[in-house]
Amino acid sequence: MKQIFPSLPIAAAAVLSLMVPSLLAAQQGRTWTQVKAQFEASNAALKADALGVDAMKAAETTAFLRPNPQFTAATDGTQIARHNGVWQPVAGNQVQSTLSYLHERNGKRELRRESAREGTQITAAQHDDLERNLLFGLRSQFVQTLEAKAVLELAKTDLAYYDKIIEISRSRFKAGDIAQIDLDRIELLRVQYEVEMQTALVNLRTAKIQLLALLNDRTPVEQFDVTGNFDFAEELQPLDAFCQMAEEARPDLRAALESVQQARTNHKLAVANGSTDPTFSAWHTWNPSFNNVNDQNSLGVSVMVPLRIFDRNQGEKQRTQIEIGRSEQWSEAARTQVFSDVASAYAQLESNLALLKPYRTQYKAQALRVRDTVTYSYEHGNASLMDFLNAQSDYRAVQLAYLQLIGSTLTAAGQLNLAVGREVLQ
Repeated sequence: MKQIFPSLPIAAAAVLSLMVPSLLAAQQGRTWTQVKAQFEASNAALKADALGVDAMKAAETTAFLRPNPQFTAATDGTQIARHNGVWQPVAGNQVQSTLSYLHERNGKRELRRESAREGTQITAAQHDDLERNLLFGLRSQFVQTLEAKAVLELAKTDLAYYDKIIEISRSRFKAGDIAQIDLDRIELLRVQYEVEMQTALVNLRTAKIQLLALLNDRTPVEQFDVTGNFDFAEELQPLDAFCQMAEEARPDLRAALESVQQARTNHKLAVANGSTDPTFSAWHTWNPSFNNVNDQNSLGVSVMVPLRIFDRNQGEKQRTQIEIGRSEQWSEAARTQVFSDVASAYAQLESNLALLKPYRTQYKAQALRVRDTVTYSYEHGNASLMDFLNAQSDYRAVQLAYLQLIGSTLTAAGQLNLAVGREVLQ
């Protein structure tokens, strides 16, 4: 009988060939730009805070609304007793309708709208400040993930290197160059490398889980990865340049300065609210007159002007005037804090760079040279086991310290970005 369907191995191979590209795409590392874009699009805290800005924009419409006109209908003169034996309750009714409108003077509506718009600008600046702080946390977690990957690669490399040493030691033991106790000590020390690699695996997995939580992403950890240049070789600009950039970019300082402007607008509004707003009215009356049968409809107009003798909005005028000075003081405090943040972050980054340079130019190469030299001597019986183990331990310590220092430097660079208010260092 002719076989119609392909055999199971062939079908499985076909399915696997279709799945491999998708699996590779799912495991492809995401760059910082991609991580940042996903965070801005999906973070629940940012999205909720952005709705607050939209709500403030809606308040601008309310602030600029005109007062509603008032319409009043009234009746009077209803008969409640009989007149000459006849009861006609509505025969002599007076019906009156009144339309009135409050006219706001001195630009009250415009000032309310201006104050509302400035409130929207303050809320938008505060939203940018929230995003600034959240992005620093995201950047720090991204750096921690890259550092965990680098530490894991170092642990794998050290374990592979040590396995070669074990093979060499076994060959020397068979040749009678070392004792059984020395071989046992070398093999027992392998567990340290295994522990370091498992610890690095756990740290990397934990860092990815925390990064996925910030991204509000449900991707399995095994299919999630990030990629980036885990290094820092940027030359720093002078401190004054970063201070100037921070003064222009920091959203919390912008919010403080806009609060001063809103306080001034609110004071103008308080002064305007102390002015008199007249109410214009017009009415029509239907009044059947018993004295004048032709006098049944009448029209009238009036103007009502409140006498602002006692209440001239004095308290609000004084409060808003004080609020101007208070806002100015807060803005100066915010400016001082901005410069302090930049100076502190700059000093920390300078310190990390000062430590990082000798590792690149000297310590790494020295540790590698010492390890390889002592290892070569140990292989040929010219160095003791203790010398070999110490050289290997020193090499691991220097390499690990170098990776941790790079992570600290990148975090310090992120701290400087946070202080400036935008990404000036990658």
